[in-house]
Amino acid sequence: MIIEMKNIRKSFGSNDVLKDVSFMIKGGEICALLGENGAGKSTLMNILGGVQPTDSGSINIDGKQVVFHAPSQSQEAGIAFIHQELNLINDLPIYENMFLGRELKTKRGSLDLERMHQETIKMFKQMDVDLNPKTMVRDLDSSYKQIVEICRAMMTNASIIIMDEPTTSLTDQETERVFKMMKTLKDHNVGIIFISHKLNEVMQFCTRYVVLRDGNLVAQGNVSEVTSKDLARFMVGYDVRTDPLLREKKLGKEILRVEGFTYYHVFRDISFSIKSGEIVGVTGLLGDGRSELFQSIFGAEKVSSGKIFLNGKVVSIKSTTQAINEGIAYLPRNRKENAIIKDMNIMENASIVTWPKFSKKGIINKQKHEETFREQSKVLKLKMGKLTDSITSLSGGNQQKVVLAKWLATSPKLLILDNPTQGVDVGAKEDIYDIILKLADENIAVVVLSSEAQEIIRVCDRALVMYHGVIQGEVALEAMNEHTIMSLATGGQLS
Repeated sequence: MIIEMKNIRKSFGSNDVLKDVSFMIKGGEICALLGENGAGKSTLMNILGGVQPTDSGSINIDGKQVVFHAPSQSQEAGIAFIHQELNLINDLPIYENMFLGRELKTKRGSLDLERMHQETIKMFKQMDVDLNPKTMVRDLDSSYKQIVEICRAMMTNASIIIMDEPTTSLTDQETERVFKMMKTLKDHNVGIIFISHKLNEVMQFCTRYVVLRDGNLVAQGNVSEVTSKDLARFMVGYDVRTDPLLREKKLGKEILRVEGFTYYHVFRDISFSIKSGEIVGVTGLLGDGRSELFQSIFGAEKVSSGKIFLNGKVVSIKSTTQAINEGIAYLPRNRKENAIIKDMNIMENASIVTWPKFSKKGIINKQKHEETFREQSKVLKLKMGKLTDSITSLSGGNQQKVVLAKWLATSPKLLILDNPTQGVDVGAKEDIYDIILKLADENIAVVVLSSEAQEIIRVCDRALVMYHGVIQGEVALEAMNEHTIMSLATGGQLS
């Protein structure tokens, strides 16, 4: 199959999102569609997926012009779309989710649950996915939900599959599994449109690239002929920094000290400390326990034993409310599921944590809230429309900045950032790094949890590397490199 999109234009009101963009994909290739959030990538693919109509331009499949008025028509033409927002129903088991909209039925017209179950087992075996099809989707973490979405798309026998940031919330191991699936599809002459901000993945797995910026097609070609720095420059219009962000550290007193923290099989005997003005990274591989460890420090999870010292005093944190009152803020790992409330607007999302702080006798001072948020939005370089716009109207990077603003409004002494640049483009990522450095300069103790070794190396003063629930080692300065971090994360020892 060969798909050609020619001279596509699309506007929303006065906002020209796509400006005469042409795009081509053929079977057997993996084409990276790149650009900053808001560049027009998702809109272009929504047009191809039948989600939105084009204002002008045409779509040709194998030389024949087609018009899609609904997603079902795009699917019938052999195009599968795995959206950035996962389309699964939490209250159904996996195998029923796999057949949503195309349910198998018995001769009597009832759902053929057993056949759907068996077909799902076959697909999981084919793709080497270790999941029980009868598991309820609500019991899966975000990474496995993504894998279910990918398998579901593969079951439709599509000739072209659009993957909108499929690896955003996946670990390195899970990402490798996804790319193994993609290679199998490529070998079967399936074309893949791969939308991602992870340029290292693009360089490793994609054959061709197309870059959009501000609704315009600005670059395209073979991946083998460019570097990741070239792609980043095409995306933002200038050279992007890649070196460690060195700074003059001014460390203050100890803010947090943890001694002997243990929670059954998740993490054990954890001890470390962090001072004001310090940026400490915590990294490792799947199942290292870092998120659960800091959720426990934040009062969201229980512990079996251990002590927390804040400003030199022992504290027993029983709830997240208590943690906030003690000066701890926690930006969650999964923005879509745990950080934003999709049914609320920008201002409501930015203020929900601090309603008690800005209220008197149960009445919220909205004016004070707005003043605080507007000040923060300038510092965070937040791009938005009206405060009453839906939070989902913002790009991923700007949503993340709203979440960060929400926690900064609590005036934290300790800020825990769990995967802070998940699903944000290279420009927004640099903004967030600058914000982290600025917060440390303001004497806030910052913890950065991340699976990306390069991110830890760039922004952190030192790093704790976890392996199977224990701190396997601590690295800093010259020792804080990808080789040493990976060695510790896989059970190695410091020499």
